[in-house]
Amino acid sequence: MTQKSYRLQEIAEALGASLRGDPDILITGLATLQAAVPGQISFLANPFYAKYLKDTRASAVIVSAAAADEVPTNVLLLDNPYLGYAHLSHWFDPAPKASPGIHPTAVVDESANIPESASIGPHVVIEAGVRIGERVAVDAGGFIGARACIGDDSVLRPRVTLAHDVVVGKRCHILSGAVIGSDGFGFANEKGVWHRIAQLGAVVLGDDVEVGANTTIDRGALDDTTIGNGVKLDNLIQIAHNVQIGDHSAMAAKVGIAGSTRIGNHCVFGGASGVAGHLEIADQVHLTGMTLVTGDIRESGVYSSGTSADTNRQWRKNAVRFRQLDALARRIKELEKKLEG
Repeated sequence: MTQKSYRLQEIAEALGASLRGDPDILITGLATLQAAVPGQISFLANPFYAKYLKDTRASAVIVSAAAADEVPTNVLLLDNPYLGYAHLSHWFDPAPKASPGIHPTAVVDESANIPESASIGPHVVIEAGVRIGERVAVDAGGFIGARACIGDDSVLRPRVTLAHDVVVGKRCHILSGAVIGSDGFGFANEKGVWHRIAQLGAVVLGDDVEVGANTTIDRGALDDTTIGNGVKLDNLIQIAHNVQIGDHSAMAAKVGIAGSTRIGNHCVFGGASGVAGHLEIADQVHLTGMTLVTGDIRESGVYSSGTSADTNRQWRKNAVRFRQLDALARRIKELEKKLEG
């Protein structure tokens, strides 16, 4: 692999950063402050890591103005150093780029619409009526169901499954093992016997959506399951049928959203959070990790539930006290009545 290198001035101009130092120094990679070597660039976004600034060997550091005087090397000044790092990371991404064309082992229905710029990897199956956009990459072992549609510049990593009629927007990134458009969990009960309900909706992903490895998004029972523009879903998330997720929301690993819940724009759900079905979640709601939501949230803000880790002995004591809360509340109420009397 050929090593990439860029002049610091070139990087500064691309990021819109102010440069203090040598504009001609060559940058060949990214690294943390403590691991960087000459030729690499680093960044400071979290004040916790400021202690590594004075000893860093990086050839340049992306920082905000508040920390600039502490940097012993070349500086790129940005209001948001982490965003600068995010943009620059793509310059040095070593991930292989798929070449256009259809691998000879792929099974492609003759009615599928695939442009010459697309890349279809080994053992991919593409069913009838599929439409694939320009520069799309479907990596090895992928399955694209009948009439599915994938927007320009989207990437599907190995073993992604898109069921029939799924719509994927532009510039989406779907990681290995994700299953989009599988049947929702819908059954009718008759005298203790469950009868399967056909899932007639689809799944629609907006533009710039990220779906993590082994995440599942179920198709709608009647209406579509919809994921808004810019939504970011981590690994191992379950999105049930008919869920709607608003634009630019993000969810960490192991979040579970039950059916027909509607989630607003710019929400952030911490890992292992759970949301019950048929609920309404407002815009800009932040759930901390392992929060369980069983009712509507109508106002933006930060919400939490559960307890943090403690010694087992203390946790057992607290569990006993928790079960006594109702009785204690009743006793206090009776005492208040006596005092008032």
